[in-house]
Amino acid sequence: MEYHEKSNAQASNNSGIIYKIDDRPPLLTSIVLGIQHILAAFGGIVAVPLVVGGALDLPTSDVAFLVSAAIFVAGIATFIQAKGIGPIGAKVPCVMGTDFTFVAPSIAVGSTMGLPGLFGGTILGSFIEMVISRFIKPLMRFFPPVVTGTVVTLIGLTLLPVSIDWAAGGTGASDYGRLQNIVVAVIVLIIIILLNRYAKGMFSTASVLIGIVIGYIIAYPLGMIDFTEVANANWIELPTIFKYGVTFNLKAVIPFIAAYLVTSIETVGCLIAIGEASDRRIDSKGIGAGLLADGVGSFIAGFFGAGANTSFSQNVGLIPMTKVASRFVVIIAGIILMILGIFPKLGALVAIMPEPVLGGAGIVMFGMVAASGIKTLSRVKMTNRNLLIIAVSIGLGLGVTVRPEIISNLPESLKMLFSSGISTGTIAALILNLVLKEEKGSTIENISIKNKMNMIEN
Repeated sequence: MEYHEKSNAQASNNSGIIYKIDDRPPLLTSIVLGIQHILAAFGGIVAVPLVVGGALDLPTSDVAFLVSAAIFVAGIATFIQAKGIGPIGAKVPCVMGTDFTFVAPSIAVGSTMGLPGLFGGTILGSFIEMVISRFIKPLMRFFPPVVTGTVVTLIGLTLLPVSIDWAAGGTGASDYGRLQNIVVAVIVLIIIILLNRYAKGMFSTASVLIGIVIGYIIAYPLGMIDFTEVANANWIELPTIFKYGVTFNLKAVIPFIAAYLVTSIETVGCLIAIGEASDRRIDSKGIGAGLLADGVGSFIAGFFGAGANTSFSQNVGLIPMTKVASRFVVIIAGIILMILGIFPKLGALVAIMPEPVLGGAGIVMFGMVAASGIKTLSRVKMTNRNLLIIAVSIGLGLGVTVRPEIISNLPESLKMLFSSGISTGTIAALILNLVLKEEKGSTIENISIKNKMNMIEN
C-alpha cells in the first residue's frame, strides 16, 4: 500500500485535518476509527436485505444469508473504492453499501423472477454506472461551486430527519418519541460534542465511537437491547457465488435503470462532499473512478447474492468531526466489514444497537455534512441567480424529503428518479444552473453598495 506517515507539518493546516487522505495513522488508531465508520453505516447496510427479504416472504435462513452477503460485499466495495485498483476507485475515504434506492426495483423483480432474476438485474444494471463513469469529465463543468455546495448541503439536511427518527426510536417503532429514547440520544450527542471539542488525541478523534459505546452500555440496563438475534446467528457463514442461481433477462434491468441513475447522481455529490470535508478537490478523473467503483461493486454484489452498492453519504460527516480523512482508515473498515460478513454473530452484535444511540451520533454527523456545504456556499458570489438556484434546489430537495407523498401520482420511472431529496435537489440545481444566465452587476453586495452611494449623494 502506498501511504506515508503523518508528519508534524502535515498536522498543521487551515482545515484542521489531522490525517489527510493519503496519510496512514497507526494501525490501532485506524482500526478504532474504521469501526467508527462501520457503526455509522451498518444500519443502512443490513436494513435493505431485511426489507427486501421480508417483502419477498423469504425463509429466515435466506434472509440471514442476504444480510451476511450485503455486509461482505460492502466490505469489498469499500476496499476497492478507498484503496483503488487500477482505474477503479476514487482513492478517498468513502464507505460503500447497499442502498434503499434499490429496494423498490429489487422487490419488483424479485416478486416476478425470484432471487435469480433479482441478482441478474443487479449485475446487468451495474453497466449503466460503468458507462456513465467514462463521461464524467465533460459533465463536471455542470457542477460549479453553487451546485456542489447546494448538493453537499442537501445531503446533510436530507439525512437529518433520519437521525431524528433514530433518536426517537426508529420509524414505525411502538415507542417512537418515548422520553427514554430521547434521553439516551441526547446523552450520546452531549458526550460526542464534549469529547470532540475538549478531549485530546484518540478521545477526540474517536468521539463518535466512544459516545456510541457509552450509549450502548446505558441502553442495556434500560432493556433496550435484545441479544436473541446474536444467539440465533451462525458463527460462520462463508460467501457463496450464485447460491440461488442467476437469470439474465433484459426485463429485469428496466426497473433498475432509474435507481442506477439516481445513485450515480448521489455518488457524484457524495464524492464532492468528501473532497470538501477532506480539504482536497476531487477532479473529474477521481469522480469517474469513484463512479466506476460504484458500478463494479454492484456487479460483484450480484455474484455474491447482495443488493447493488453505492456510496454512503452519512459517513462524510465523520471526516470533519474526527478531523481524520485518511483512506487507510476506510480500507481497514472495508476489511472489518468482510470479516463481519463471514462471522454473522459479530454482525448481529452491531445490528442490535438501539436506534436512539445511533440517532445521537447521527444528528451531529449529518449536521456536519450540511455545515460543509454551507462553507462551500459561503465562497460563492451571492448573485440573484445563485440565490435562486440555492433556494429552489434546497426547497425542492427538502420538500420531497419531508413530504414524499407529493410524488405518489407520478409515473414509476419519474417517481424513482425524484424519490430522493438529494437527487431531486441536484437535478433542480443542474437545470437551473444551465437555464438561468448570470447578469453582470446583480450581486446583493453590488446592489447594497449602489444604494449606499445614492444615499451619500442625496
